[in-house]
Amino acid sequence: MSAISMPAPDQSVLDRRSEIVKALQAIVPGEGVIYDEREMRPYETDALTAYKQLPLIVVLPETVEQVAAVLRYCYANNVKVVPRGAGTSLSGGALPVADGVLLSMMKFNRVLDIDFPNRAVVVEPGVTNLGITRAVEHEGFYYAPDPSSQIACSIGGNIAENSGGVHCLKYGLTTNNVLGLEMVLMTGEVIRLGGKHLDSEGYDLLALMTGSEGLLGVVTEVTVRILQKPETARALLVGFPASEDAGRCVADIIGAGIIPGGMEMMDAPAIRAAEDFVHAGYPLDVEALLIVELDGPEAEVNHLLGRVEEIARTNGATHLRVSETEEERLTFWAGRKAAFPAVGRISPDYLCMDGTIPRRELPRVLAGMRDLSEKHGLGVANVFHAGDGNLHPLILYDANKPGELEAAEAFGADILRLCVEVGGVLTGEHGVGIEKRDLMPEMFSEDDLKQQQRVKCAFDERQLLNPGKVFPVLHRCAELGKMHVHKGQLPFPDIPRF
Repeated sequence: MSAISMPAPDQSVLDRRSEIVKALQAIVPGEGVIYDEREMRPYETDALTAYKQLPLIVVLPETVEQVAAVLRYCYANNVKVVPRGAGTSLSGGALPVADGVLLSMMKFNRVLDIDFPNRAVVVEPGVTNLGITRAVEHEGFYYAPDPSSQIACSIGGNIAENSGGVHCLKYGLTTNNVLGLEMVLMTGEVIRLGGKHLDSEGYDLLALMTGSEGLLGVVTEVTVRILQKPETARALLVGFPASEDAGRCVADIIGAGIIPGGMEMMDAPAIRAAEDFVHAGYPLDVEALLIVELDGPEAEVNHLLGRVEEIARTNGATHLRVSETEEERLTFWAGRKAAFPAVGRISPDYLCMDGTIPRRELPRVLAGMRDLSEKHGLGVANVFHAGDGNLHPLILYDANKPGELEAAEAFGADILRLCVEVGGVLTGEHGVGIEKRDLMPEMFSEDDLKQQQRVKCAFDERQLLNPGKVFPVLHRCAELGKMHVHKGQLPFPDIPRF
């Protein structure tokens, strides 16, 4: 992975900072504009904390009209804008630029409408993922996508990255659970896509926006699908003497036509860290642990539990434990949900990667990661959504030791190259951001990248929204047909790493 770089700041914008502050204060009065260096520090990074950059200005609008006016002003004055939700992005998707406005959407935090007959909820983008479930659970409903950061991450950020979670195997990613959006284009135009209905006429721009990483527009309202809680849900803890055995078990469960509500895998370092942190009752004498949850009618769940147990034993499982109460089921999941902070207790720093592979390649990739760990001299703890092949290797390093961050980046890049090599992709739910931007040519051809950037240009012809993200080379829209992408061609200057 190359040193992270960003577009060179526009000096003319830096020189106009005071003028821009005054103009934005007229649009968002009171405390809605932050320009003091100390007060902007909390916004200089997202959850990819290795990279930091102070924005030009931070703006916290409260109404759609204010968002539209801010974007309209920035468009007219050629000022860059970086949208930001809760700042939990693990790919640097909300990293500011020195000559741009950081547009925080966290004051958009209201639940606007709950429509149980249509199984839909309308919320503002700053509402947390878990907040949606909290708003409807009294009637036996919930919002299915549940990333590990669901207690903090915003639904607007979930849309930007197309987030998943432990239950996405059966119930889909964000894109499968969003029905409609209101969004503001860079020009200040407000448009609506979809609604409470299940499908829309014309091009599926709703799907295009989901996972667009803040490059196409700013979301100001979201309509999501809610589901009734299943009649029964039970989880099975399955321990294996080797990660390869667990990987084969995952493939065999899906191959048998069983689609669990969730199926997660952890290796020995992650198991021990999570157990020490949460005390979920995980076995410590195994090298890999699967959490398999079956949900639906009670008779079906009991039948499928028996089939999964049989498949697990066939693959060499040495530990089997089925949840007997709802409290026990939630405890099983508590350890997995806390795996990221738990690993933070055993290593000063870690990089959380996010590649996705075909399920059948799990044994090969796990073995490959062990070899890469030895090659780069760094440990790795593995936590992943095993059912859909979405890997989250946590690369352990110490940023205070010279060279370890660079080694961790190189290790992560090799993992992602391995994912692509076996037929997978660079990201499953964290997005490309700046973390994987320079690896895009590993997966996409020159023509692929040009065509993707043409879509960007259709929405943002001046390329002012979230610049420096996703594309390794930023072409002028008018010259896209003349320019070429070359591996390693990175015209942006480096920014400091911490």
